[in-house]
Amino acid sequence: MSKRNLSIIGFLAVLMLLSSCSSRKKFVYLQDMNVEELYQFDTKHEAVVHPNDRLKIVVSCEKPALAMPFNARGSAVQMREDGTVASVGSSGDNDYRVGVDGCIDYPVLGSIKVEGMKLNEVKDLIAKRIIEEGYINDPLVSVDIVNFKYVVLGATGSNGIFTVEDGRITLIEAIAKAGDLASNARIDQVKVIREEGDGRKVYTHDLREKAVFNSPAFYLQQNDIVYVEPKYKKKDAEDRGIQYATLLLSIASSMTTLLWYLDRQ
Repeated sequence: MSKRNLSIIGFLAVLMLLSSCSSRKKFVYLQDMNVEELYQFDTKHEAVVHPNDRLKIVVSCEKPALAMPFNARGSAVQMREDGTVASVGSSGDNDYRVGVDGCIDYPVLGSIKVEGMKLNEVKDLIAKRIIEEGYINDPLVSVDIVNFKYVVLGATGSNGIFTVEDGRITLIEAIAKAGDLASNARIDQVKVIREEGDGRKVYTHDLREKAVFNSPAFYLQQNDIVYVEPKYKKKDAEDRGIQYATLLLSIASSMTTLLWYLDRQ
């Protein structure tokens, strides 16, 4: 085969390679932010409690024996002669599920409504109740969500259910954790679907703009769904695959015909 023929084959191969790679797109996030310029946004985010959340609640104080009944889920409470309380049959489990009524069944204090409250508000409420009811004068209360999860769907590196240990994650962090946006993602159609009251609300974001930092959905909440809209639907992708296959067959056929013609010259 002549050098001329090899050159033609190489040229056609390059065309095929370019046609197969032309659909890839590089994303540029936060295009309207300037280097070294300070942008203000809320950094004091706290997770909000929802039904079916599991809260880990720990009470402590200078006298550990006084706090013990509040850290013993499922135990019986016994009042001593000196007025202090003690637990009997402690299970050692400090996790409390929020019921569909928005309440937790907490030792000593009974049913407490926590739905819709921030974690600090739950902490303050429990501490206040303990003080007002005369159990401990200086309680230290910590509250954490132990089953915080969110869902990622659509045009990302991977889809699925993700968990967060401390209950604090941003939309951008969630996308990074899911393997970044896919090449067919619409960077201006990144949605967060959130449970609010008896329904769901959709927040749409353009990740090219700094406005995402001020979105109510920049910090994810329990059970949020992150959905990245693709540029084309699955059926469209299948149709594109057929089109590309047809194009490649056409190019291969043209190459064969051309080589046959050149060999006869």
